[in-house]
Amino acid sequence: MTVNDERKLLRASLRERRKALTAAERIAAAEGVASSLAQLADFIVDELIAGYWAIDGELPLHVVVGQLSQRGQRYCLPRISGPRELSFVPWSAGAELESNRYGIPEPVCTEQDLLAPQALDIVLVPLLGFDRMGHRIGYGGGYYDASFSFLRDRAEAERPLLVGIGYAAQQLDAIETEEWDVKLDYIATEKELIDCWGDAE
Repeated sequence: MTVNDERKLLRASLRERRKALTAAERIAAAEGVASSLAQLADFIVDELIAGYWAIDGELPLHVVVGQLSQRGQRYCLPRISGPRELSFVPWSAGAELESNRYGIPEPVCTEQDLLAPQALDIVLVPLLGFDRMGHRIGYGGGYYDASFSFLRDRAEAERPLLVGIGYAAQQLDAIETEEWDVKLDYIATEKELIDCWGDAE
């Protein structure tokens, strides 16, 4: 069995693990992850914070987005802008959205609204699974790894900070990496903020 086959099976298993969470657990996790993110000083003060529109049982970010708005920070959503390429668009509640080829809502915008990944301060990255070293199992499209490939060879946290967002139940003991994988700097769950450079064991 190839690494690719193993990852397909792992993704299916992780999706089932996430689907098993109850509505009450998801609601509590939305509050918990906001508390975990508040432990990251940069998250409280940085201007441009990118996130995602939660689908298919992903940990919802509505609590986080509300807090960013109250602090006057700008929240951005990703938009597919090329082959395995993401740009980001400032978005606020009520602004128009349209579905992309995967059925994921994206902001309606002009070319001038698009921000390059390098322009962001912090990126909240969706995932299916993670380990404490900052390795991530995504959805297989490679959009985040390709869009943030300029961070691949870093030896410490750099801008933008990549913060994986997931339920504690999505943690794995270890993830076998590929050469194109980009490590996360932090992971925020409903239980804790993991420093992938300093806290990894």
